[in-house]
Amino acid sequence: MRSNLRRIASGGKIPQIRSSTENGGETVAASLHHHIDEHTALLHRTFQNSDGQPLYKDERTWVRWPASFAYTSWQTLTSNPVNVLLVFVPLGIAFGASHGNPTVVFILNFLAIIPLASLLSFATEELSVKLGQTLGGLMNATFGNAVELIVSIVALKNGEIRIVQASMLGSILSNILLVLGCCFLAGGITHKEQKFNSTVASTMSSLMAVSTASLIIPATLYAAMGSSKPTDAKTDKILILSHGTSIILLVLYAMYLFFQLKTHAHLFDEESEPEADGNDGADGQKPEGHVLSPWAAGIALVIVTIAVAVCAEYLVDSIDSIVERAHISRTFIGLILLPIVGNAAEHVTAVVVATKNKMDLAIGVAIGSSMQIALLVTPFLVILGWAIGQPMSLQFEIFETVVFFLAVLVTNYLISDGRSNYLEGAMLLGMYMIIALAFYVYPD
Repeated sequence: MRSNLRRIASGGKIPQIRSSTENGGETVAASLHHHIDEHTALLHRTFQNSDGQPLYKDERTWVRWPASFAYTSWQTLTSNPVNVLLVFVPLGIAFGASHGNPTVVFILNFLAIIPLASLLSFATEELSVKLGQTLGGLMNATFGNAVELIVSIVALKNGEIRIVQASMLGSILSNILLVLGCCFLAGGITHKEQKFNSTVASTMSSLMAVSTASLIIPATLYAAMGSSKPTDAKTDKILILSHGTSIILLVLYAMYLFFQLKTHAHLFDEESEPEADGNDGADGQKPEGHVLSPWAAGIALVIVTIAVAVCAEYLVDSIDSIVERAHISRTFIGLILLPIVGNAAEHVTAVVVATKNKMDLAIGVAIGSSMQIALLVTPFLVILGWAIGQPMSLQFEIFETVVFFLAVLVTNYLISDGRSNYLEGAMLLGMYMIIALAFYVYPD
């Protein structure tokens, strides 16, 4: 009986039902088949027109447009499981606008930004594919870390320099330790050992080492000047160094994009060549189709970006009350909590592709995103602070700089051989937990 029900649910035929009286069995079977066909036809008529076409492909404009909108909306909303948290978006905005309890406002908007980050990533991918490789790479570079950028711009506007610096550093640590660690661990459980393009990984890790130096030099310079100069004089010199360094880092990132997309694109496309030889994927299935048109993806990007900006505004405004009531340092909020929100969609994507043994893509998501933060977003925020009169610099605390250096050092060691396993993933996750615990007890 259960097998028959499963066949009914899947749209298959059921075996004829036999009884002690053959005619009675045939009558029951015919009745069941008629009942199933009637309901199946009713379901098809609900979503199809009289010609059997889906309503979103109907020739009548007044039918096609609403149906197409409903279809694309449903496909977009079901693109990621975390989108169920979208119910917190109106709640977070409503509580923030009504000046509700700061703790509740923080939690609701914290949860609201997670699905918004997922939708932002989905719309960016939909748009970038249709723009071609070069423009698509630029789109991913621009919107890949849009949530962290929006939150940081709001915090920078409000003068929360420590939140901005901690958020940038936390995003890098989250990607190279937490995300990469989860990829190595999840992939290593399903595959004994995984391989990836060591040349690409080495290039990315070298650029991460350069970005590490850009943070170590201002911190050590500030310490070297000691008490021989007034604090304002030291701050001015650090700002000059930070502005110049930021411009250099932006130039390096632009050169890296040209290197990746133009002159040495073959290095980054090597891993996709085997899949490009055939039209089907590794499992014989066709590649997934894209849902949004360029215009729809662009409109979705604008709407989601505005929603993220509104939720980020209320989130940042409630941080002071959270620090006072929950006795959590600003550094911990910016370095641990906010990056988890901004990178939620990337976390899921990277782990899923790692379990499918696509480690080059996982490495690109984890380390590539960290590199964007270090070479693009952070220097941009320093330049933006310079423009709006906020003293945003690359001078981090000595403890934070040392932690960053150690994290990059360990990551470079683990990816240098082009192989990964679950033990290496456990190492990265363990180090991230130690750092999170250290910053939990680290005072502002």
